[in-house]
Amino acid sequence: MKTLIKTFILAIVLGGMACSCSDDYMEDLNTDPSKASSIDPNAQLTTAELQTYGDLGMVEIYRNYIYAFTQQLMGCWNTTNYGGRHPVDNNEMSRIWTSFYPKAIKNVTDAIHRSGEEENRTNINAALRIYRVYLMSIITDIYGDAPYSEAGLGYLEEKYNPRYDTQEEIYNDFFVELKDAGAALTASGDKITGDVIYNGDVAKWKKLANSLRLRFAMRISKVAPEKARQEFEDALAGDGGVFAGNEDDALIKYMDISFSFGQDSYTDYRGNALSQLFFGNDPANNPSYLCSTFFNQLYNTGDPRTFMIARFYYDGLMSSTKPDNRIDLTDEIIEKGIQMNPCVPGSFSYDPWPTGYDSDIMKEVAKTNPSVETTMARETEPKLANNFLKGDNPGVVMTYAEVNLLKAEAALNGWNVGGETAEQLYSKGVRAAMDFLTDNYGYDRISDDDFNTYMENNGIGHTDAQKREAINTQAWILHFTNPAECWANVRRSGYPRLKSPAEYGYGQYLTGGAEIPVRLCYPTLESSYNKPGYEEALERMGGTNSWNTPVWWDVE
Repeated sequence: MKTLIKTFILAIVLGGMACSCSDDYMEDLNTDPSKASSIDPNAQLTTAELQTYGDLGMVEIYRNYIYAFTQQLMGCWNTTNYGGRHPVDNNEMSRIWTSFYPKAIKNVTDAIHRSGEEENRTNINAALRIYRVYLMSIITDIYGDAPYSEAGLGYLEEKYNPRYDTQEEIYNDFFVELKDAGAALTASGDKITGDVIYNGDVAKWKKLANSLRLRFAMRISKVAPEKARQEFEDALAGDGGVFAGNEDDALIKYMDISFSFGQDSYTDYRGNALSQLFFGNDPANNPSYLCSTFFNQLYNTGDPRTFMIARFYYDGLMSSTKPDNRIDLTDEIIEKGIQMNPCVPGSFSYDPWPTGYDSDIMKEVAKTNPSVETTMARETEPKLANNFLKGDNPGVVMTYAEVNLLKAEAALNGWNVGGETAEQLYSKGVRAAMDFLTDNYGYDRISDDDFNTYMENNGIGHTDAQKREAINTQAWILHFTNPAECWANVRRSGYPRLKSPAEYGYGQYLTGGAEIPVRLCYPTLESSYNKPGYEEALERMGGTNSWNTPVWWDVE
């Protein structure tokens, strides 16, 4: 890990190209000896990987909007104020766009260009292409039509106003790029260094390329069903295969660092910034609360993950930099039968003030620390467990569990998935999703007995509609730590069926419309910086930059 971080630091500090003069003296004079004359494409990959979940300013979009749209979090001021009550805030909505394009997309595009000119850079070039597709999928799934074919080419080809490709064009190229890049990877080729996902394992990069093809094929399954089937089946049969176990999961590795919301923290990608936002910039007073939709789904179905994900804490003694000194009240609340009060869509944690109880645990603490409170109120609202508030938690790109759930739905569609049934694949997907928490968040493995009991009570169902709902509800639970994919799959599948905050009594606060948004708006500055492309995209969407206009693949 130390080597990888050094590579990352190198990528950050490397400067621009040295000046070139015919006179050796002048060339030396105009060259900064502290800066390298070129950037290693491997270092550029490292930077792009780490930025994905390490950019604090960028991932704020997940806490502010997307976790509320998927109704997994609610109650925290940021989540409820933005995503729970639907104000149209262009600055907040634009974070992915204004961060990815000038940083990761520009960086990766440059690296692809330069590595493509060298015969001994085949593997790093292929990995960069695969990762660029992944990054662009986040952008297009959130915003719709977007600069793609000409994105990041300002410096290389002086294309400062890139065209907005249609989402259909973008997806069609995804399949081509992933297939070609996957085929280009060879065990005998150049070593990929600085890779904080697979540590340069070419075989696993091949699996990632094919597995992403499964994801994207399912994404277009309603709008282009035949092409979706062809691409899905071709990916399953592709060279190198798809994920075959949790060891194939594409996870970005981060460092365990103390959380800070100072200026430097916005350019330090070493830690998982999503975990940092879960922790919060005012952790004792504004923690991450679980939304009632998510909590009730877990709790009411007897899901053994319920109290792995949700806990009840007293935060009055909590550290300001790490989730230390929290007092866990979960067992007491369960044993006493205290009413649990998850925040409903549109509500703040204090609105309404929950019914409280007198805590025996806190009475004991008060004997040595009389400043603490002993009557609990908001402590009865389930909060996100400490295990998810660690800087070295992985950034999730794709998992084996997702591959199984995708194959389960494909089997339901009648596609060729190799002979396994939808029910078998569903069971494998749920088991893998539970093991994912064990493998990455420090939990004991859920026993086979507990798993079997859960599956007996929460089977795939009988009708196609029941099966489709079961599969995608499990995907929703799985994707809790992969918010971009979670929101995309909820929109694509229609499951779980989420009710507007208006139906919970908060309609008067929904300034941007009662319906849950189905995309985020383009940055308003695009109307000035890239007016032709921007206006063409808006024309295709009916003339307005509305978050109620679905993206191309989002059809009933």
